[in-house]
Amino acid sequence: MASVNINDVKELRDMTGCGLSDCKKALEEADGNREEAVKILREKGLAKAAKKAGRIAAEGVVKAKVNGNNGVIVEINCETDFAAKSEKFLELVEVIADTILANDVADVEALNNVTIASTGETVKEFMTNKIATIGENMNIRRFAKMEGTLVAYMHDGGRIGTLVKLDTDKPDDAEVLTCGKNVALQITALNAQYIDKDSVPADVIANEKEVQQKLVEQEGKPANVAEKIVEGRIRKFYEEVCLSDQKYFKDDSMSVGKYIDSVAKAQGASIKVNSFVRYERGEGIEKKQDNFADEVASMIK
Repeated sequence: MASVNINDVKELRDMTGCGLSDCKKALEEADGNREEAVKILREKGLAKAAKKAGRIAAEGVVKAKVNGNNGVIVEINCETDFAAKSEKFLELVEVIADTILANDVADVEALNNVTIASTGETVKEFMTNKIATIGENMNIRRFAKMEGTLVAYMHDGGRIGTLVKLDTDKPDDAEVLTCGKNVALQITALNAQYIDKDSVPADVIANEKEVQQKLVEQEGKPANVAEKIVEGRIRKFYEEVCLSDQKYFKDDSMSVGKYIDSVAKAQGASIKVNSFVRYERGEGIEKKQDNFADEVASMIK
């Protein structure tokens, strides 16, 4: 194989959008011929994948999975709902979730360099090859890992996923785990932000009080009742954002906190929610809004 210089590698990278190492290997294989190197990259599906990298991927799957005392929740995105439901994409999601579970990785950047046991590829290589195969831009957006007594729940085919960690002295009790499952359902449905009042940051509370104070002033409420109105609205705020203060979705006569306490008493167990993660597919990603009429018009010009 011919030796190549870094400038040639950089130029090929700029042409194709492929990684430096892939470009270097292609140039070496092509004996320095840039056009042949592009062909090699295309044949491997790498240049094809690079061209798709700029396309918006806001569909996909949120996968929540528990294996013993280890759990993961991961969001993997693609461009269309059709691809997200395909067998190839769902297999990809399983491979990535299992790889995260099997390795000590902190973020997506570190994960990209991990070798997948079943394929021998790095995660980055695996994803690149799958982009070429499936034909859509795809990416691993985010993930979180937990250890302990865990319960996972996925809703609507992976549109929303939740992973809950319980602190309990009866981790194998069926009723305790059912309680955890119901808590996961609650978080999925009502999108709690915090476990309880004590876990709400002070600046969040201060900001909410300031907002409600200004609203009360604008409403022209008398000063002697304004403070009580603000206090009432803050209690309502807690009921909306704190898991333990939310009304339990299966019995709104009690709060989630009261429900957990009732199960703990009935089972003679200690049960507390230690932490949770809830992902909703595509949240915060700006989706492209296509105008069909404009698209048709552009085709006939």
